[in-house]
Amino acid sequence: MNICSFAAHDAPVIGYLQDDHDRLVAHKKRPAVVICAGGAYRWLSPREKDPVALRFLAMGYHAFLIEYSVGERAGELRPLRELAEAVRIIRRRAGEWHIEPEHIAVLGFSAGGHLAASLAALWHRPELGLEEDCRPDAAVLCYPVITTGEFRHEESIEHVTGGDERLRELLSLENQVTPRMPPAFVWHCTGDESVPVENTLLLTAAMQRAKVDYECHLFSGGAHGISVCNQEVETPYPAASRWVELCEAWLNARFGFVP
Repeated sequence: MNICSFAAHDAPVIGYLQDDHDRLVAHKKRPAVVICAGGAYRWLSPREKDPVALRFLAMGYHAFLIEYSVGERAGELRPLRELAEAVRIIRRRAGEWHIEPEHIAVLGFSAGGHLAASLAALWHRPELGLEEDCRPDAAVLCYPVITTGEFRHEESIEHVTGGDERLRELLSLENQVTPRMPPAFVWHCTGDESVPVENTLLLTAAMQRAKVDYECHLFSGGAHGISVCNQEVETPYPAASRWVELCEAWLNARFGFVP
């Protein structure tokens, strides 16, 4: 494994890259995933960083962790612009890092899921001035914050909008889904008392209406912030831990990747 680092605007990004071996021609180029930890746009949860990156490395993917802006710096769409810039840089340096440039996914948990979904849904909005090469090719959304409405996670929404009503409207993502949104894999636990499962239900209903390709898994019971659902992250929940292998199968099929 090799490690690279760069800055996406003010956000540090660390990349864990598969070794490039001359004798492994079949894997000269691999897919990549950009991981956005959760934490209510207030902090970044360690259980949703390296443990997740290592699982995707084991799948044969390159994995990037972005330390996007949180707290007082989370407003004014700063995290969204940082994630967009990270995807743009990874795509432009794909040859150097042996990445397939059309196989870059964003993956987020909770508020990080809101961030990943924001880029997936809003990348083409002209008022944001983002470049087309920031569009992710897939989104993996894990118990995501989605709505600013009835089922919102108020702390996340307050931090990312700074109380700006215009941003509250823009960042209620169930209302922003269009056919230009990339395919998405979404999962949630029905027992989540922090970010209600209705967030995922609202999003998937919108994707269904817009004919966006998606796969959704709901797990009975469970809780919030369970990451890869094992003892390593101190949130063992075997039923929901299947999301990792389900996501791997879905992404591999989307990207035509045979590990």
